[in-house]
Amino acid sequence: MNRGKVLLAMSGGVDSSVAAAILVAEGWDVVGCFMRLGSEGESLEPQACRSETPRSVPLAQAKIHHRGCCSVDDAHDARRVASHLGTPFYVLNFKRDFGRVIDYFVDEYSAGRTPNPCIRCNDWLKFGRLHDFADEIGATHVASGHYATIGCDHLGQPTLRRGIDHDKDQSYVLFGVARARLASMLLPIGALKKSAVRQRARDLRLPVAEKPDSQEICFVPSGDYGDLLASRSELRPGSILDCDGTAIGTHSGHQRFTIGQRKGLGIAAGEPLYVIAKDAAANTVTLGPRDRLACRTLTAGQVNWLEESSEEWSECSVQWRAHGTPARARVRALAAGASSIEIIFNEPQHAVAPGQAAVCYQDDRIICGGWIESVARSASSA
Repeated sequence: MNRGKVLLAMSGGVDSSVAAAILVAEGWDVVGCFMRLGSEGESLEPQACRSETPRSVPLAQAKIHHRGCCSVDDAHDARRVASHLGTPFYVLNFKRDFGRVIDYFVDEYSAGRTPNPCIRCNDWLKFGRLHDFADEIGATHVASGHYATIGCDHLGQPTLRRGIDHDKDQSYVLFGVARARLASMLLPIGALKKSAVRQRARDLRLPVAEKPDSQEICFVPSGDYGDLLASRSELRPGSILDCDGTAIGTHSGHQRFTIGQRKGLGIAAGEPLYVIAKDAAANTVTLGPRDRLACRTLTAGQVNWLEESSEEWSECSVQWRAHGTPARARVRALAAGASSIEIIFNEPQHAVAPGQAAVCYQDDRIICGGWIESVARSASSA
């Protein structure tokens, strides 16, 4: 039975490939879509195509690429999987749209904040622009290979929840998806462990079954984001300060440092030092002991509520890094309209920084999330 048409974001990796296979097996009319984000010297215009690779190509003969998640090589891998499954496949050139994500990344670091480009990419492109394309081709749903699940509350309304594999859970980077779009969102692998996804890919003889996961930021394949920042913004030498404001060294640009950083500081001291503050206007970086990183309260803006907002305090757990451990806390909306929230941790937390996303959970479901604007250090760090 045909369950309808779904547009699936395919990265050329094992997760989205298995997601495609699951949707096909469930009776969906799957249309694969690779978002070509582009890099210098490469160009792919929007096109509709089926893979030219024969569906019977043996796994051992398939050339699998190992670097990045949005390159031409990855597009070839995604096309090969689409051919193997017999589904239509599109490559869309989103290079211009993706420029907005890179600009955000550079601007946030230049302002002294800590960005998360993966969340912005999901908000603006994967569950933003792709919905526009889904409408164009008559697809009722958009799917991806994220480790998260869609559930229902007691009224039958859709909710966004953690994936079954908490070690791989990616619900954090999806918190910004509009609540109205949850009903048309499919996350086929969210109920599987990573090991089961990999094994299913082998069982189905998908040509990417052994392809390694991508670990780096897709537009910084070298892993050194400082080079990108240097090419896109002005990095100026400045002072490294101690907690008393005394200069103890120099740096080549405050953008190269993040709150909580310990390694690569270039300062010898009798105790471990961490980046505890940055002042973009003064171009300074302040170092201090770990206890000066302790945070008890924060405020966040640009809040996305996936449940009804409330100005009353609600118990929750808060996650502020993609793979961080959630901490027990309370959250409330600061005003009518609920565009800002206040969070108070039960115990002080370390290395919480403006620019990061703070996502609030009750049990395994997201109630809201926003972008950290201010951090109040605990009394012990004053």
